[in-house]
Amino acid sequence: MAVSVDKVYQKVLALANKEQRGYITPQEFNLFADHAQMDIFEQYFYDLEQRSRVPGNELDYGDIITNIEEKISMFAEYDKSVGVSSDGEVLVNNDISNVYRLSSVKVKYQTEVNYRIADKIQLSEASKYESAPLTAPTKSNPVHTKYSTINTPIKIKIYPHPTSGDIVTVDYIRKLKSPNWTYLISGDGNALYYPTSIGHQDFELHPSEENNLTIKILQLAGVAIKDFNLAQIAGQEEASVSQQQKQ
Repeated sequence: MAVSVDKVYQKVLALANKEQRGYITPQEFNLFADHAQMDIFEQYFYDLEQRSRVPGNELDYGDIITNIEEKISMFAEYDKSVGVSSDGEVLVNNDISNVYRLSSVKVKYQTEVNYRIADKIQLSEASKYESAPLTAPTKSNPVHTKYSTINTPIKIKIYPHPTSGDIVTVDYIRKLKSPNWTYLISGDGNALYYPTSIGHQDFELHPSEENNLTIKILQLAGVAIKDFNLAQIAGQEEASVSQQQKQ
């Protein structure tokens, strides 16, 4: 279940009007909404890294790590095939356009019965792994490096290099679709919600993020219109919600 883009927009308008801060146009809202959604999404990964260092609650409903992983898993894609060059290089974005973060890389060499997970190593360590007999990657224990260029955000290189007939797949977290509050302009010049438009898109985040989205959009709106009181009010509300979640 997604978060209604219209419900959030109406909340934003109601709160901005309550504080007498003016009108936020649909175009402005859509820009702020996309930014807010990505801020919250990226925070999941940061929080997961931080929380992973702290023991969790045995009860799943009280385990913050489990809750974060559940929110991220909504965007997980598995076993997507990718092409690989003769030197073991994979241009991930060429085959999968919606990759946000790679989760794992798997290789099925023709000489192996099963797929093997290629562990990630640092690019600077690749030559060391290859030159040391005891740590050199093998088809039963492959590795991969990850790097990027201006034109290709995600590139990987697999060792030993797969050849024709070998299969490479990746698991990854996909990009979120940008929220879009679509509308028609009425005769009196007002924007009327048009949810059946082809371009319409609700937020994709977990339903529990509805209030966080509203708060962040208000913060962005306050900064954009240089109304720092609105941003401050939204920030205070965000701190209150964050404190409640930690209790």
